[in-house]
Amino acid sequence: MSLTILNNISSLTAENALSNTQASLQKTLTQLSTGLKINSGSDDAAGLSIVNGMTASIAALTQSQQNASNGIGMLQTADGALSQVTTLLNRAVTLATEGATSGVTTSQAAALQNEFGSILSEINQIGQSTNFNGANVFASNAPTTFTSTQGSVATPLTAATALTTGSVTSITDSATGGTFVFKAAAGNTIADLQAAIIAAAGSGTLSAGTAATFNAAGELSITNGSTGINVTTNDAALGAMNATAGTNDTSTVYIGDGSTVGAANTTISTTINSLSSATGSLNLAGNDLNSASDSQAALLAVTAAITTVSAQRGVIGASVNRLTAATDVMSNAVTNLQSAANSLQNADIGKTVANMTQYNVLQSTGMAALQQSNQAQQAVLKLVQ
Repeated sequence: MSLTILNNISSLTAENALSNTQASLQKTLTQLSTGLKINSGSDDAAGLSIVNGMTASIAALTQSQQNASNGIGMLQTADGALSQVTTLLNRAVTLATEGATSGVTTSQAAALQNEFGSILSEINQIGQSTNFNGANVFASNAPTTFTSTQGSVATPLTAATALTTGSVTSITDSATGGTFVFKAAAGNTIADLQAAIIAAAGSGTLSAGTAATFNAAGELSITNGSTGINVTTNDAALGAMNATAGTNDTSTVYIGDGSTVGAANTTISTTINSLSSATGSLNLAGNDLNSASDSQAALLAVTAAITTVSAQRGVIGASVNRLTAATDVMSNAVTNLQSAANSLQNADIGKTVANMTQYNVLQSTGMAALQQSNQAQQAVLKLVQ
């Protein structure tokens, strides 16, 4: 081997090996400090892509589990409300059965009718006041219009129609939380009731726009246009106030993993029918217990309403079971995805510590080799002494 002094090849080789060792040692120390095998794209580009995709799916599924939990809570709230409605309807069956027989006096029939009317009003109230997470469960189908059962094209109600002295008309507004009460004094007419409703809307007791107007059929309609209200009255000139049923509501819960947005299997929807005594909902409007024949007709209507409520509770129960099953499936999926991501991304601490020990030894030997290679070059000086 020739002796040269211009290039120290052994020193360059030792320096290069030491640089690689230090880079590997730095990578190993990073893995130990983070606990991750993949800390940048250069560590494992394909693995990083896979792990990021799994992490996104885990995040979507975790939130979907929360969505399902919220959906179950809302449906169970609706079911609880319908359970109370069933209890009220069962009481209505008792009242209608009692009124359907002969021997009931006029005052007894009036008492039966008064309680029956209270039951219908409470059903309307439940439909408007059942809340979950700050929102009304039946918000989209809460009645916004109530129409009098008195008045017709032949004998229409007008602003000059006299109200029954001492009668009470009340309106509760789900939006404002307020209750408007009008007690008719001697000489009061519908015009006075209209003016009082407008004043209550102006003061904030009722929602803006709430008003009482006459329709083409000669009846009085009380409406606020958008938010739910409940109207009751014992005024003979107006008769019972029947609610106009709203549209059905749909509760939709998203339960996807983020990779199939819009697919049919990523949502669970439940139709919640309108809840009120109105025609188109429980179809109890217009029923009364003023006579035996009326009570018999009301009994049929109440029995049909109980069947309707039971069917709705069955739909809700099926959706709750489906959401519960979906939650279990998503929980299992999150566990398996997390396990797969861990195997790809997490560092094997035992192996990493062994690598660190190896690189520490190589770093020490590399430094020694670099020192020896630099000293070997100086041996050439002895030849020229």
